[in-house]
Amino acid sequence: MKRFITRIGFLFKFHRSIPFMKDFFLSKEINNAKKLLFIILILGYIALPFDIIPDFLLGFGIIDDVTLAILIMQLMVKTAPDSLKRKHQFLNDAK
Repeated sequence: MKRFITRIGFLFKFHRSIPFMKDFFLSKEINNAKKLLFIILILGYIALPFDIIPDFLLGFGIIDDVTLAILIMQLMVKTAPDSLKRKHQFLNDAK
């Protein structure tokens, strides 16, 4: 249950993710293999039209999309160096 609440809280902090993603991909502290992995995950998420819950179900169809986006972002935060987490105030959330 605690994980679920953490993920919901992360959703409300999603606005901080855009600058974080920019810095993540431009950072010299993160090796290119990790960057490539996340590029593949993000592009795969965008390109593959498979949904667990179809999007035409009003309100419910977006739940699996949002969940997957949150999971990818949480994984990026966990793999980021502490300096980047601290810069974007994710350090307490990532532990």
